[in-house]
Amino acid sequence: MPQNKLNATFMRGGTSKAVVFNRQDLPADPAQWDPIFLSVMGSPDPNGRQLDGMGGGLSSLSKICIVGTPTRPDADIDYTFAQISVKSAVVDYSANCGNMSSAMGPFAVSEGLVKAPANGEAVVRIHNTNTGKIIVSRFPMTDGEVETEGDMSIDGVGGQGAPVRLEFIDPGGTRTGRLLPTGRACDHFDIPGLGSVEASLVDAANPCVFVAAASVGKDGSEMPEALESDPIFLAQMEAIRCAASVAMGLAPDVAEAAKIPSVPKVAMIVPPRQMTTLSGRRLDPSDMSLGIRMISIGQPHRAVPITGATCLAIAVRIRGTLANRMARPGDGPITIAHPSGTTVVDAAVEQSDDPAKARAIHGAVYRTARRLFEGNVLYRPVKSTAQARRSA
Repeated sequence: MPQNKLNATFMRGGTSKAVVFNRQDLPADPAQWDPIFLSVMGSPDPNGRQLDGMGGGLSSLSKICIVGTPTRPDADIDYTFAQISVKSAVVDYSANCGNMSSAMGPFAVSEGLVKAPANGEAVVRIHNTNTGKIIVSRFPMTDGEVETEGDMSIDGVGGQGAPVRLEFIDPGGTRTGRLLPTGRACDHFDIPGLGSVEASLVDAANPCVFVAAASVGKDGSEMPEALESDPIFLAQMEAIRCAASVAMGLAPDVAEAAKIPSVPKVAMIVPPRQMTTLSGRRLDPSDMSLGIRMISIGQPHRAVPITGATCLAIAVRIRGTLANRMARPGDGPITIAHPSGTTVVDAAVEQSDDPAKARAIHGAVYRTARRLFEGNVLYRPVKSTAQARRSA
């Protein structure tokens, strides 16, 4: 039997890569998408390599994006993100990917979905269906084409490119409807093997739970490989994530929380300290506002997801959170250190004496993006055994 094929584009956005589809090229019924996406990525793969698909064996390389005409008057396009599990037949629509968001504006312009000036700045208003939020993407155009050449570099990606500015507008309450889902800047959870663990639960760009590295027996400078080889640590972080999911109202109990592995994201954070990047570069305390090690779909992230960085930056601005207490004082841009280097994020929060009434005004970050391949992707549908809530 011949394989099936679909028009597709392979793109890098920030420190992630994804297969991007124009929605009109997919089956009209979204219920038919999951088996296609699993086969395209090469999941499930018990070996964790996705050699029979386009995935790269890491959460940051196992992603699908769908772009189509807008369903809101204040948007130029609709964008749906799907996280594909590497080892399981799971397609998760419960969260957005900030890195891949940087590729959606350029994709839309190149596909003719959005008009842009021949030269100058293109502006694309993106409606992310996963979160229901608007992201404004700004990037340069040259002679009618999306510009890819530039002098901007981002840690985790070799070379330089043209900057893409992403503005996450009113990013609070993407899933829970509240910036601080519990109404508190900090909560405590009883975690087996750790006891009481303090955590800050913040819902901005994506729901996240932040804990101090010291509270989970780490110094916050560990490399991803070291964290991957520590099953006890990973189990404890998952227990924290599931407990936070219930507290945030994202799941009724920890069993259900375990079935939605991408939300909330869980991370350990640390005050400024010396650490080394994956490339061997040394970061000094003066190079950062604070450091992070984030877990994404059960795997230690090699960088930091943009939505995670945006959420952390907003948490820094909220009085009383762990991030606020740990970060180097200052009102300027927030520099977040991660295994691949640093990410600079800007964030603004409207403060209140009552933390529950704080409001996130915006979060902004710069990325680079590039179209890598276009043509047809071949697939053999794989049956999905589990799915998260569909947002498409």
